Amino acid sequence: MEFNLAEVNEAVASANPDRECIVHRDRRFTYADFTERTRRLANYLLDQGLGAHRERDGLAGWESGQDHLALYLHNCPEYLEGMVGAYKARVAPFNVNYRYVEEELRYLLRDARASAVVFHSTFAPVLDAVRSQVDGLRVLIQVPDESGHPLLDGAVWYDDALAAGSPAKPAVAWSPDDLYILYTGGTTGMPKGVLWRQADIFPAALGGRQLGTGQEWPDLDTIVEASRAGGVRFMPAPPFMHGAAHWMAFNAFTGGHTIVLPSVTDTLDPADVWSTVEREKVNILLIVGDAFGRPLLDELEKREYDLSSMMMLVSGGAALTAPVKKAFLDHIPNMAIMDGLGSSETGQQASQVVGAGAEVTTGTFTPGPGMCIVNEEMTEVLPVDSDQLGWLAQSGRVPLGYFGDEDKTRKTFPVIGGVRYSVPGDRARYTPEGLLELHGRDSVTINSGGEKIFAEEVEHALAHHPAVYDVVVAGRPSERWGNEVVAIVQLRDGMEATEADLLAECEKHIARFKLPKAFVFVDKVVRSPSGKADYRWAREQAAAAQ
Repeated sequence: MEFNLAEVNEAVASANPDRECIVHRDRRFTYADFTERTRRLANYLLDQGLGAHRERDGLAGWESGQDHLALYLHNCPEYLEGMVGAYKARVAPFNVNYRYVEEELRYLLRDARASAVVFHSTFAPVLDAVRSQVDGLRVLIQVPDESGHPLLDGAVWYDDALAAGSPAKPAVAWSPDDLYILYTGGTTGMPKGVLWRQADIFPAALGGRQLGTGQEWPDLDTIVEASRAGGVRFMPAPPFMHGAAHWMAFNAFTGGHTIVLPSVTDTLDPADVWSTVEREKVNILLIVGDAFGRPLLDELEKREYDLSSMMMLVSGGAALTAPVKKAFLDHIPNMAIMDGLGSSETGQQASQVVGAGAEVTTGTFTPGPGMCIVNEEMTEVLPVDSDQLGWLAQSGRVPLGYFGDEDKTRKTFPVIGGVRYSVPGDRARYTPEGLLELHGRDSVTINSGGEKIFAEEVEHALAHHPAVYDVVVAGRPSERWGNEVVAIVQLRDGMEATEADLLAECEKHIARFKLPKAFVFVDKVVRSPSGKADYRWAREQAAAAQ
């Protein structure tokens, strides 16, 4: 059976109307509240003439027949309402990086052919500067915030839009072919909109598989029945504008669970995160790698929190290094830690789970359904007993393509042996035990002295040194090596380490030819709000130091 996200959400909410759905600061919405608010938003959008205008049949993988709604928001209930409300109107929402400057925002809204935008008041000036240059943008819905910016001319306040929309179930026929769109910036290049059928993204990343078996849900009744036992409290700490955070939220929706949001949403505030976990008895916390992990650990060194409710810490978008995992388990021994592996183009692919007392490692994962590795030429799928380095790939539930980009669609989603795969650019191989050994994104691979060196493996090696607070690795031109490995390092406050100290630590974990040829020490490593490395910035730092 294939599912539509609006259909699943309505069914789960109907079975659990009084359960808390979203908690943010002093706002608490039940599933019944969420249903009414998302229906009102959907009907408002439909009243503005938005919706689906062409069905999926007859459209190429890089084409859309729906209107698109930009979500230009910090984390808040309105973000998730915007997604589900749009789905209920058969409008396709998409994520906007709220750090974009005018030129980037203009490009994104044009590329996505945005018909509507839901935005926080703090972003009104930037939006106002570009909206006249975005053809087709005609519906503006503004969410008030602490900035106090007035309502943009031609916009409507969010709550006024809800008040104008009917609470009745929208009079549209939801389809499994309706789009889910996720814009990804990748490590280089301009952002691209990944187009998924909702029927495919649901099992790929949004809770459409049964826990334990990994099998897809057989029917809606089974999903609803399982949701009656829900009530686990999930807390995504990263921004919803990146997939990992709203993927967790939709997993919570599918299971009838509760989504708790930190009070501070424009930056990572470790004290606020732990205070919210303590106050709301959060069970599962999502973070992004060491960029989130180290500040959160620092806060646990400063004061004690009651974290007895914690069942699992999940890292998505970047793996936690072994020293950080061990430190978390020392502080919260009653929980498990899960590293999740996936991308905008594949959904969730693999995972690694570890608990207190177990061996703590990083970089190896248990494959999930459809995960595979294809050879260098992308002509065959490698067997599990192969030790050949290849491309990490996904089969089965994969995206349709990149919006408006036929060439990149054909390149990233090749057909091998009559089967369509997603191959977004990560290098990997199988271990003798049949696990996945991830080497990293090919676009940040450093070719040095005829050898391929993956930035992530050097970063993980350096992270073992106790004085290293954060690190990102990049390549730069070298007369001797062609390119050389440069480590951009942020040391922990009050600690020191020489280059020799760091090299000595590295030698314990990776081959000598992979060692950094130079170090650049910085006050702070720059990362995206989601915690992902900014390799463009890293290359600039490496080049400037040369």
